[in-house]
Amino acid sequence: MSSLLDEILNVSIISRVRRNHGLEHATLHVLSKKYPGKSLFGQSGPGGFIIFGDVTDEAVQLAADEGLQRMQAGEQNLAVHPNCGTNFVTSGVIAGSAAALAMLLAGQRKRDKLEGFSLAVLLATLSLIFTQPLGLLLQEKVTTSGMPGDLRIVSITSRRRGNMVAHRVNTRG
Repeated sequence: MSSLLDEILNVSIISRVRRNHGLEHATLHVLSKKYPGKSLFGQSGPGGFIIFGDVTDEAVQLAADEGLQRMQAGEQNLAVHPNCGTNFVTSGVIAGSAAALAMLLAGQRKRDKLEGFSLAVLLATLSLIFTQPLGLLLQEKVTTSGMPGDLRIVSITSRRRGNMVAHRVNTRG
C-alpha cells in the first residue's frame, strides 16, 4: 500500500501542490515570527500559493525566500503548520463520524436519543483530542512536502480585497 501511495504522491501535479503547500507553510512560519499576532493564512495549488494578510509584497518575498532556503538546508519541519486545514478536516471528519455513529446506535425513544446525544458529544470531544497528532502526521506524509527539490519562486503579485490583501506567489520547478 505504501508504494501505491508513494506513486500517487509523486505524480507531477500532486508533487507540485505538496511542495508549494510546504513552502506556503514555511512562509507563514517566517511571517508569523516577524509579525506576531497578525492574521495570516494561505492556500496552495500547482502553480504556487496565496498568502492572505495585511503585509507587504516585500515581506512575503523575504519570508518565502527564507522559508525556501531553510527547507533546502534541511528544515523540512517548516512544511508542517499547526493551523493547517488538513488538521481541521482530519479532526472534523473523525469527530463527525464518531458523533454520527453514536446517534445511529441510539434507540428510537426520546430518552435513547438524549443518551445518544451525550455519547455523541463525548466521542466527538475525545476524537478532537486524539486526532490532532493524526492531522500533523497526514500533513507531513501526504498533504505537504518539506523537500522543495527544484522549486523556485518566480514572481509575487498582490491584490487588495477590502481589508484583506492576497499575495500570489508563483513558483516553478
